[in-house]
Amino acid sequence: MLEIRREIVDALIAHARRDHPDEACGIVAGPTGSDRADRHVPMVNAERSPTFYRFDSLEQLDVWREMDARDEEPVVIYHSHTATEAFPSRTDVSYASEPNAHYVLLSTRDSDSVEIRSFRIVDGEVTEEDLRIVEGLGTDGRAAGRRSVRE
Repeated sequence: MLEIRREIVDALIAHARRDHPDEACGIVAGPTGSDRADRHVPMVNAERSPTFYRFDSLEQLDVWREMDARDEEPVVIYHSHTATEAFPSRTDVSYASEPNAHYVLLSTRDSDSVEIRSFRIVDGEVTEEDLRIVEGLGTDGRAAGRRSVRE
């Protein structure tokens, strides 16, 4: 299950809406080994396409170096689909190279709502997982205000 803060989900949605009709893409970094999605990093879709995304290679190198320096990893790799459901395409599956990452897809095909779903993609196998959006962190640093959502 992926647990992610509401403010980060809101940022992902805003990025997807801003880049529409092209696909938006980026990551959410977190401490290595923690599975905690903490820091939203929107990235440029080098393809500038409504049907395909690719991280700019130089930007990706910079982002991955920054994560290394901060002892982080890509907990979430996200992108939007602009005309189809939020489900990994064959191309998405073939390019999934981070077996520990949660792959979050957002569909902006409906102008009134955004569908958001999370998947694990390992060795070409796609498994949907629950996505829990939390409203914030409690005083102990743990998630507070939890609820499972499919928007």
